[in-house]
Amino acid sequence: MKTYDTLVAEALVRIKEVLPWDFGKRYQSGDIPLLLDIREPSEFALLRIPGSVNVPRGVLEQSCEWDYDETVPALAGGREREIVVICRSGKRSVLAADVMQQMGFTHVVSLKLGIRGWNDAELPMENAAGDTIDADAGDELLASKLMPEQRKPK
Repeated sequence: MKTYDTLVAEALVRIKEVLPWDFGKRYQSGDIPLLLDIREPSEFALLRIPGSVNVPRGVLEQSCEWDYDETVPALAGGREREIVVICRSGKRSVLAADVMQQMGFTHVVSLKLGIRGWNDAELPMENAAGDTIDADAGDELLASKLMPEQRKPK
């Protein structure tokens, strides 16, 4: 049986990652590819990279194709476009980038360490209202909310 971490490790063999501080330099220079945030809408509303587009992981495949209610034209028509996939920690984005490559996207990478790494590098972030979120507030919003019953039994 494969675990979540096993699936991520297998996908990492096939996809490229970019470090937040390396990509951050490019972002701050204004050279910005399509930023695809695959977190859930509630996560995206709390904290995001300005200019990013939210397509939850659960509808990603349909969003990448024409003729679906979830179709996102920038994705459906953008298989040659440069895309940086973003999630909270960099694991969901690895899996999403892997699927997108299988679907024919040729310039897709995952943001290593996700929005948490972006926050640690103190790069620009905002909330749904467009208000700037500083790194300390970002730390609070990104803190784990793991409940005791979600922990592996001993």
